[in-house]
Amino acid sequence: MKQIVSYLFILDEIMNINYIFREIFKKFTMNSTNANIINSICLIVIGLWGYFEVSSPTALIPVGFGAVLILCTSGVKNQNKVVAHIAVLLTFIILVALAGMRLPKSIEKGGLGLVRVLLMIGTSLLSMGYFVSSFIAARKARKNS
Repeated sequence: MKQIVSYLFILDEIMNINYIFREIFKKFTMNSTNANIINSICLIVIGLWGYFEVSSPTALIPVGFGAVLILCTSGVKNQNKVVAHIAVLLTFIILVALAGMRLPKSIEKGGLGLVRVLLMIGTSLLSMGYFVSSFIAARKARKNS
């Protein structure tokens, strides 16, 4: 029961972080390209922070995903379907890995590791949201033309 309550608390925190990101970025022209850049930078910076703090090579996994996502930025910006779908797939994979594998371990340990994981999950959720909304908008535009 204690673990379920802990998961519900973490889920609530993730939603709050996502809400905060959305409010901050309302002032900017936010789209899937900018969300991808923010997510990529977050994955790279926080992954490197985690690596230098704990010296574990697995902390570099988000760095690799972030680097590949940065490389996908021009394709996402130019509305290249293949590149955009690759970026969505990579974002989804890192999101599942963070939420499914890393989050439970970070909940047990607590501390800054939990904050790092929550930030990466928050930016990945934000990015996924903008990807999905851009795909829906593109489908509507194709349907209306």
